[in-house]
Amino acid sequence: MSEVYRNPIPTVDAIIELPNEKVVLIERAREPFGWALPGGFVDEGERLEDACIREALEETCLEIKLVCLLGVYSDPKRDPRKHTVSTVYIATATQQPKAADDAASAQGVPIAELLDRTFAFDHAEIIKDYLHFKQSGKLPPPRPTNQEQQTDKK
Repeated sequence: MSEVYRNPIPTVDAIIELPNEKVVLIERAREPFGWALPGGFVDEGERLEDACIREALEETCLEIKLVCLLGVYSDPKRDPRKHTVSTVYIATATQQPKAADDAASAQGVPIAELLDRTFAFDHAEIIKDYLHFKQSGKLPPPRPTNQEQQTDKK
């Protein structure tokens, strides 16, 4: 008898910087609806970096260059469909995005207006971390663990 494991699903997201201080956002065509960073599920046998480049191309028609790793986001409630763990990269592109695949629309949004949207998943939190990184040059610290959160409530 084989054991059944219920593990989180790996995903990737890209913060794609465009010229003129803009970042690419997509409007999701499927539930959960809202604005999001381009990204998606990692295929079996695929490196995270390759999945990020592939997903960006599929959703925005952009060929991106990965610049750095912003962080890993693993809150079990980040995706209402199932537990996912997302590795988030900062990338660059020079073309203008065009919506494809899961994206109803895709656009470059001025950095100052990034949080003026209703986001799917935990993408508002990711964008806040990105904005902090752009301003301070410091990557976000690890999120408090469940144990730390329990201690803080006491």
